[in-house]
Amino acid sequence: MITALTLSQLYVLNQDEALDFYVGKLGMEVRKDFDLGFMRWLTIGVPGQPETEVLLELPERPYLDDAANEQIRSMVTKGAGGGWLGFATDDAQKLHDELVAQGVEVVDPPTQRFYGTDFGIRDPFGNPIRIVQSAGEYGAPPSMNSDESDALRKSFN
Repeated sequence: MITALTLSQLYVLNQDEALDFYVGKLGMEVRKDFDLGFMRWLTIGVPGQPETEVLLELPERPYLDDAANEQIRSMVTKGAGGGWLGFATDDAQKLHDELVAQGVEVVDPPTQRFYGTDFGIRDPFGNPIRIVQSAGEYGAPPSMNSDESDALRKSFN
């Protein structure tokens, strides 16, 4: 039986740049950083949440040819690398303002939704990130008209 999610992976194009963004701007902490020979194993996590790590991995698979690796890099820069992250905060507006002041790309401003207030940013490589200030327990979303549904769908892309 599975008991926990402990590791997820996100493609980045430069691990040092990723550290500057995730640690320097978002306030994450480095968990592991060592050379395996064939790759650098670099993980980060949220301070105070030691059980979960994110591997910041270069899209350079030794078993793929150069063309395939280039396709992966291209997809990452378009925000379609297959990964995204979701973080929680106690104050979405305050965090949004702090990130804007640091030059972080905001793709969706703080918006009140049925589950709380959230906003969207991208890392320097194009990976989407959602940050949510929860409204507490919530159930199924309320009925939405097609315009509201389209707006919500687009905000997560």
